[in-house]
Amino acid sequence: MRRNCLVTGANRGIGLEFVRQLLACGTHVIATCRHPGKATALNGLAGEYPGRLHVLPLDVADPKSRASLLHELPLVLGEDDEGAPGKLDLLVNNAGVLHSGERFGHVEAAILDDSLRTNAIGPFLLGQSLTPLLRDGAVVANLSSVMASISGRSEFRSPSYCASKAAQNMLSVQLAHALGPRGIVVLALHPGWVMTEMGGDRATTPTGDAVRGMLQVIDAAGPAQSGTFLDWRGEPLPW
Repeated sequence: MRRNCLVTGANRGIGLEFVRQLLACGTHVIATCRHPGKATALNGLAGEYPGRLHVLPLDVADPKSRASLLHELPLVLGEDDEGAPGKLDLLVNNAGVLHSGERFGHVEAAILDDSLRTNAIGPFLLGQSLTPLLRDGAVVANLSSVMASISGRSEFRSPSYCASKAAQNMLSVQLAHALGPRGIVVLALHPGWVMTEMGGDRATTPTGDAVRGMLQVIDAAGPAQSGTFLDWRGEPLPW
């Protein structure tokens, strides 16, 4: 049976690597980013995998952009092998933002608001709106961070990112409860300190290893794991 996946924030880093690895294993991928025309690497993959990769615009924090994607998706998904409307087997909520350089006494409301809308509210509302297009037993993988762990914070650092990812974790648990009756698994996944532009120069985990590990966690996950906070090796993390 054809397997369909949607990856947000797919133009670079972890999102782009998800697209690469999913395509390599035969999955049909819908990859989204804010500016598809500028996504050179992503468009190059579309040329390598004709008919298996569709690149669509999405600003996860923008309600109009989410609505436009929802309108477009049924056309892209088409029909399954039995002639029924196509469904998503995996949603990877990867799009996110990290505002660097925040200092206590100078944290701005606009930065907190942008972080919450992009990292927490947008992915939750996207998952909610896509519910009719998710196959029973599908997986929703929300890319979180160890920095969302409240009990694990020992310093003042990146408050807007930490708070927004902690909020995303709570919304992941809420989504897990809402979708549980259909056997849909929702995971909050920490990818590790990944060697991407966001990860910075001191990052320790190769992007390929992180995504390979998360895909293994996703493939092994069942209802018992839904609503859990795991790292890229499948180890539980403290809330």
